[in-house]
Amino acid sequence: MRRARPARTTRRCDVLATEPAVLVLEDGTRYVGRAYGARGRTLGEAVFATGMTGYQETLTDPSYAGQIVLQTAPHIGNTGTNDEDMESRQIWVAGYVVREPSRVVSNFRAQRSLDDDLVAQGVVGISGIDTRAVTRHIRSAGAMRSGIFSGEDFGLSDSEQLDLVLAGAPMKGRNLSAEVSTVEPYTVPAVGEKVGSVAVLDLGVKKSTLENLAARGLDVHVLPQQVSAQDVLGLGVDALFFSNGPGDPQASGKHVALLQETLRAGLPYFGICFGNQLLGRALGLDTYKLPFGHRGINQPVLDKRTGRVEITAQNHGFAVKAPIDASFDSPAGFGRVEVSHFSLNDQVVEGLNCLDLNAFSVQYHPEAAAGPHDANYLFDRFLDMIRAQHGAADPSNSNNSQENV
Repeated sequence: MRRARPARTTRRCDVLATEPAVLVLEDGTRYVGRAYGARGRTLGEAVFATGMTGYQETLTDPSYAGQIVLQTAPHIGNTGTNDEDMESRQIWVAGYVVREPSRVVSNFRAQRSLDDDLVAQGVVGISGIDTRAVTRHIRSAGAMRSGIFSGEDFGLSDSEQLDLVLAGAPMKGRNLSAEVSTVEPYTVPAVGEKVGSVAVLDLGVKKSTLENLAARGLDVHVLPQQVSAQDVLGLGVDALFFSNGPGDPQASGKHVALLQETLRAGLPYFGICFGNQLLGRALGLDTYKLPFGHRGINQPVLDKRTGRVEITAQNHGFAVKAPIDASFDSPAGFGRVEVSHFSLNDQVVEGLNCLDLNAFSVQYHPEAAAGPHDANYLFDRFLDMIRAQHGAADPSNSNNSQENV
């Protein structure tokens, strides 16, 4: 007997708006289309994301705070939205740009349409423009300040709209951690047998990251971004984790100081995305802004240790400056360091490994929600590090990790 499929939820969406909207870039380039989502005005850095799927995870990733996100996939909204796929408590993008919103939501998991969420959360968007042309322009000119104008704001003159865009804050030098971090600490309990505990500095953490840590037997203590090193060490945790997040790592000096103090105390460390950039700065390395960043779920990275190519999920506009061909001494006195991974597209540093400390990081998202799971083994490597710190490493698990690392 064939198993019945879940009922498919199908509904039509009111996305065929006739009201005009315009996307304005800081160099004066203008793209006129249709209003999508909420009406009004929004400002932010224009960036593009290359994922073919996972638009809800993109929208609710706190790392996109302050950015107007353009989806390169031409058709967005097909499967609607639901509560389960939210990566945080809300949509974080400053604005949203799509070519063709789906007129029909058709998926058994859908609870509402994407347009419903955009309107409910006040996210101003635009549709009906040539997103390929915008992407090519950003790839050539670089990510830049931008604005979307619809409703009454569409009636502003071209010069007024451009003046508003130019008055917006650039991403370079911007600290956004306080805007996205949790206000109060909370704990995600270990799933199954408890192995240890980890403090997670929430700089814009995603739900899937916390679930991956808890699934490996770790009590996960999620901390607000303003805590001190003394607060972290006072918890008596086995390790420290820095999450992804928005903003310029050069503007996060207090997080760098916190990390340096905990590294000197011997606390094992794992960082992803923003946490990779902050480890780089804690080691005494510089960071810099990329021309248009890496955003999507199809970014190829080479693991230097194994020679394997991993397809990764990424969302970052800044990177660490370090030599990728040989180990080097940490300028801040933390011993020898090596670049463990680098991008095959542009040779950007994608991972750091401390050879004299229990600390490593990667520039991408191993939780991969949405995205490929090639890098999920890094959570196992972190767990091995914690077990080794206890002097009770599991040989079978360690062997499995060595095959992957």
